[in-house]
Amino acid sequence: MKRPELLVPASSLEVLKVAVIYGADAVYIGGEAFGLRAKAKNFSKEDMCEGIAFAHSHGVKVYVTVNILAHNRDLEGVREYLQELKEIGPDALIIADPGIFMYAKEICPEIERHISTQANNTNYETYRFWYNLGAKRVVSARELSLEEIREIRAHIPEDMEIETFIHGAMCISYSGRCLLSNFMAGRDANQGACTHPCRWKYSVVEEKRPGEYMPVFENERGTFIFNSKDLCMVEHMEDILTSGIDSLKIEGRMKTALYVATVARTYRKAIDDCMESPEKYHANMPWYQEQISNCTYRQFTTGFFYGKPDENTQIYDSNTYVREYTYLGFAEEIDERGLARLTQRNKFSVGETIEIMKPDGRNIPVTVEAIYNEEGEAMESAPHAQQRIYVKLTEMPEVFDILRRGE
Repeated sequence: MKRPELLVPASSLEVLKVAVIYGADAVYIGGEAFGLRAKAKNFSKEDMCEGIAFAHSHGVKVYVTVNILAHNRDLEGVREYLQELKEIGPDALIIADPGIFMYAKEICPEIERHISTQANNTNYETYRFWYNLGAKRVVSARELSLEEIREIRAHIPEDMEIETFIHGAMCISYSGRCLLSNFMAGRDANQGACTHPCRWKYSVVEEKRPGEYMPVFENERGTFIFNSKDLCMVEHMEDILTSGIDSLKIEGRMKTALYVATVARTYRKAIDDCMESPEKYHANMPWYQEQISNCTYRQFTTGFFYGKPDENTQIYDSNTYVREYTYLGFAEEIDERGLARLTQRNKFSVGETIEIMKPDGRNIPVTVEAIYNEEGEAMESAPHAQQRIYVKLTEMPEVFDILRRGE
């Protein structure tokens, strides 16, 4: 087995710090332009600098997405942005467009160039093509099986890296190249503005029967003809770790800190346990399964890893997410009174039982004994999102411990 990198997404500076503390080896983020998650919070130049410094201080790398498919109107701005990134100094740029790749090679050659999954990387000759142009890493298309990935590994240079998605949302379109959002909402998925119409509810209407909606496919939650299950490979780490993949990528650059912490912590332990011994990995399987089901998710699939999916592995059904826990915030500091300061994300009250989620895998039930505002006034509850508060719990948390409440 080869120890791979665990690559985790971050939508904001807060989430980046959580990803680092909860087990990421590397984090990928987007700036305020030229990435494929325009609706994510994304990073200002200042946040990017702080985030990279924080990650590097913990031995973690940061990759920045510049993965739109550029039009002529984008090119001048791309050059300016790459010049800015040269000054900031991330560890790599994730690029899909050949023109942007050549700009990056010219403007900031010292920053590694990784080829995005958007570039449809499905064979070893494509990998060799990008390697010969100076790419360090290629992100495999999600349509590849483990057998195909092993074949690619055998036919590319030893120092070329393979990055592969192992967890998160699957797109209905080939390697994410979708026109549906542009057609239906005027928002171009390939320019970072996807509105996810694949997750809307659809019915068929017969031309001469307006108002009579006939379901295309229906279950107890509604009709969803484009939806895939979410990818999850936590139960198959032995196959993943023997496939020649260098970086295991988690999808979710628009997800919450709680989601990122849960997934990062679970895969961190699964990888480490499997590397230590298959017996330990299999013994802890119930823990991985329980933890991964405790965050926001849809039904799970192994995607294309074991061949072309059938209706049992890649069924297009419910787009309704399950949420087992509510994110309350994380301990930003512990003051001299033993109170945890946090920026509150969802309402909770004095007397409630909540949970401290720790990076080492422990989940500790605690009772909220007191809540104070910034002026030191006692409060019965924290009803306002983003309010800075101090809480007293029956057990003191540590900095970066997450507070969550079970549903």
